[in-house]
Amino acid sequence: MPAIALRPATAADAPAIAEIYNYEVENTVVTMDLVPRSVEEQQSYILTRTGAFATIVACDSETGEVIGWGALSPYKDRPAYNTSVEDSIYIRRDRTGQGIGKVLLNHLLDTARSHGFHSVLARIEATTEASLALHTKLGFETVGVEREVARKFGRWIDVVLMQLIL
Repeated sequence: MPAIALRPATAADAPAIAEIYNYEVENTVVTMDLVPRSVEEQQSYILTRTGAFATIVACDSETGEVIGWGALSPYKDRPAYNTSVEDSIYIRRDRTGQGIGKVLLNHLLDTARSHGFHSVLARIEATTEASLALHTKLGFETVGVEREVARKFGRWIDVVLMQLIL
């Protein structure tokens, strides 16, 4: 496993984060976004998220390069859901399978605990085996499957809902 440093993202990280995210937007069903983010949109995303919802980057300790990122987001916008959050993790494609996702997800879970959240949820495209396996390994359980809730690349997409009670 490479040496990884985690830190809060800054506006200067926006190009690297956008590159990682936009690859997934344009080439995979890992995200249901259909339109890539501009660097300016990514900067705004980073700058408007603070506290438990701050964007975290994983950097290669030797090169300083951003090799992944993650964030917690509110699960739903109604107040009764305020004790639950949803996680998001994206790893640069040439760095997958190196344990970076596990480091990021563990950090996000620690953040959720330290901010008093009760539940962390993950919505994962049903054929994304690496993400399903990672979440399972860290204690998440499948609590449902949302059938054909998205459409991308001309096909219907199922989404697995996983949950960890903290």
